[in-house]
Amino acid sequence: MWLPWGSSSPNPSSGSKPKPEEIAKVAPPSPSLNDWTGSLPSEPSDYPAYFAARLQSLPPEALLVTFAVGGASVVGTTAVYRRYFRRIPNSGWVTPNILKTKKRWVKGYVTKVGDADGFRLYHTPSIGWRWPFKFRFIPKPKDQRTAMKDQTLGIRIAGADAPEGANWGQPAQPFYDEAIAWFKGRVEGRFVYCQLHSKDQHGRIVASVHVPRRLLPGVFFKGPSVSIEMIRAGWAVVYEQSGAEYGAYSKEYYQKVEAEAISARRGLWVNGTNAEKPAEWKKRVRAAKSAKPAEAEEEEVKEIEQPEKSESTVRSTVRRWLGW
Repeated sequence: MWLPWGSSSPNPSSGSKPKPEEIAKVAPPSPSLNDWTGSLPSEPSDYPAYFAARLQSLPPEALLVTFAVGGASVVGTTAVYRRYFRRIPNSGWVTPNILKTKKRWVKGYVTKVGDADGFRLYHTPSIGWRWPFKFRFIPKPKDQRTAMKDQTLGIRIAGADAPEGANWGQPAQPFYDEAIAWFKGRVEGRFVYCQLHSKDQHGRIVASVHVPRRLLPGVFFKGPSVSIEMIRAGWAVVYEQSGAEYGAYSKEYYQKVEAEAISARRGLWVNGTNAEKPAEWKKRVRAAKSAKPAEAEEEEVKEIEQPEKSESTVRSTVRRWLGW
């Protein structure tokens, strides 16, 4: 038995740790890169046959796992690219598959406000659109009337209905100028986040629009809803027609916000509850427009009948004079 204070040396076979020099003598040398490259054929034309032989030497299970991992990587990379990096050029590229979950968010830059509740959005996915990491740029529209129609998405804000502009040969609805001025000041020329819901009868995408707060990452802090803000300010009413979308809020919450605006007499409710809603205004304008052709047709009939009546009156007068 060896004692630490004894003079005899320890027995190597008694379980003591081997020295590093002994480990180096026993362990086989690990293959280096030079050894692997040295086994390659000297002629490049022999590489296909060499690698084919190496693949045949692998077990089938290894080949199966390799191909499965490679295929999954390709599918996953494609899905990530389509979801987070690929730019959507225009509304035609928004397929039913994108809209069916109603959870798809897109970030973009508002190039132009078309009316008091709609605008054109240039989709700006991923990063690189803002300083200090700006390396992607938004093109300027050559024609302000089209506002890059083929490169932007037509967006209509969800849950809100704003006064209508001049249309169908009729003047604009009261408070339209004030409503579109408020809307432009809120979204035009700014980056916004849109949750896509559906498409309306004009092909525009109905979306919940949020303006992120400054100095806060929009990915986590989407900001307030533009629809809710506009209704609260009194420049829009709750959209209650067919196909209405309300996003994360309920219809009852929209109606509650509208009731607050009416009570405070804000915006178009300045004169109380007798304000004409956009849906009512459009219905009245359509009715007036459909009535005009009927009135015009009656006037044409009167003009045609009037000469005949005058002619018969002249004829009867001549006959009376001549005694016929």
